Amino acid sequence: MKLNTSHLRYLTPEDWRVLAAVEQGSKNHEVVPTPLIIKLSHLRSGSGAHKSISTLAKANLIARVQNAKYDGYRLTYGGLDYLALHTHFQRKTLHSTGQCIGTGKESDIHIVLAPPLPPPHHQKHQCILKIHRLGRISFRTIKTNRDYLRHRSSASWMHMSRLSALKEYTFMTALHEAGFPVPTPMACNRHTVVMSLVEGTPLYQIRHLEEQEARRLYAELMAMIVRLAEVGLIHGDFNEFNIIIEERDSSSSQTINDPPADLAEKLEHGESGKQDTTANITLHPILIDFPQMLSISHPNASTYFDRDVHCIKRYFSRRFHFVSDDPGPLFEDVEKQLKKTKGIRRMDVEVEASGFSRKMAKELEKYMEDVGVDRADDDVESASDGSRDSDAPDNTPHGTHDDARAWVTSTGSTADCSVDVGKVELGLAANQGSSLDSPVGATTVFSRISIAEAS
Repeated sequence: MKLNTSHLRYLTPEDWRVLAAVEQGSKNHEVVPTPLIIKLSHLRSGSGAHKSISTLAKANLIARVQNAKYDGYRLTYGGLDYLALHTHFQRKTLHSTGQCIGTGKESDIHIVLAPPLPPPHHQKHQCILKIHRLGRISFRTIKTNRDYLRHRSSASWMHMSRLSALKEYTFMTALHEAGFPVPTPMACNRHTVVMSLVEGTPLYQIRHLEEQEARRLYAELMAMIVRLAEVGLIHGDFNEFNIIIEERDSSSSQTINDPPADLAEKLEHGESGKQDTTANITLHPILIDFPQMLSISHPNASTYFDRDVHCIKRYFSRRFHFVSDDPGPLFEDVEKQLKKTKGIRRMDVEVEASGFSRKMAKELEKYMEDVGVDRADDDVESASDGSRDSDAPDNTPHGTHDDARAWVTSTGSTADCSVDVGKVELGLAANQGSSLDSPVGATTVFSRISIAEAS
């Protein structure tokens, strides 16, 4: 299910109509009959439809099912990818696609290039394309979920991916409008979400923090969990993999540009005669990954809230050796505060009214339970438990963590991004002592935090 755009530019309008016809027929058929495809495509010539079907099958955008009772085709994830990209290009949401910078159990993350912003900006800018692929884990759990699969088909997996993308986009939009530190949502189509590119470093890659900075960052993360609950939401997967850390100049509240490697080395060794430009640098968390978000009215809301709190407490204790004296925050205290406050904004109700209904939420949650997708991923547990020394380098290869756990870049550059965007090292070049050999910038150097070594 790797995104392959090599055939995208060669498809004719007739090919797109046939591909859309297969998608439309998939709503009621796991295998769409060939006569129905021809009928839905509204092509005058039957031979032209058959030619397009052959072209799409060779490109692996549709597939013929073996031993089917009738002649027909099913839509593949590649075909769904093409339909989503085609819509984004038509709506001028995207200009070109770039390299995959993260692959997980539930999604793929790609750097893409968006059209130029309105004047005075004239350069194309980089952003993130997140492709939800819930069916990928379903294939791994077929033997243990046969009862589930008896009532669902591959088309249902694509439908669940659509719901997951819609949920993420809807919640991200609501959170962004409410002033929460999240990526800027740009567009959503089918199982894809386009959002802004976050410049920073995932929390799990940070190896060391000063005690004062760790205390401040810990307090800010706990305040974010409480603030989410106060507007009726619980993240459900609030851990070091879903938090991006930005460096900002506190005097200007802007993300700072990365200093050259030689300057950072001089600052580190305290060379005399040089001004300490790191005095006003502060760390700010950006929250990502929202498909598992739920309402405080959920029957297990207390469990998920406590788990979010525990994940941060455990990580700060084992990685930064910081333990807070405060046992909270507690879900009971948040509930009491909500009952006392009248007229408070309930974003969970707003999201439901905006299009992502309660029925959709229950359907998506049921799917995740049936195929074994828990909100606390197994790799999160293993990455934070005692099986790995908290002082040891994080040797997990980048690009293997779930969802957008690598939504980072090492520069604010808006260099051109074509289909062959080049090599993106996700801000890890600082550990390797070399600059990025790609169109997206130079070495990242963090002055008040050190990044775990990359494998």
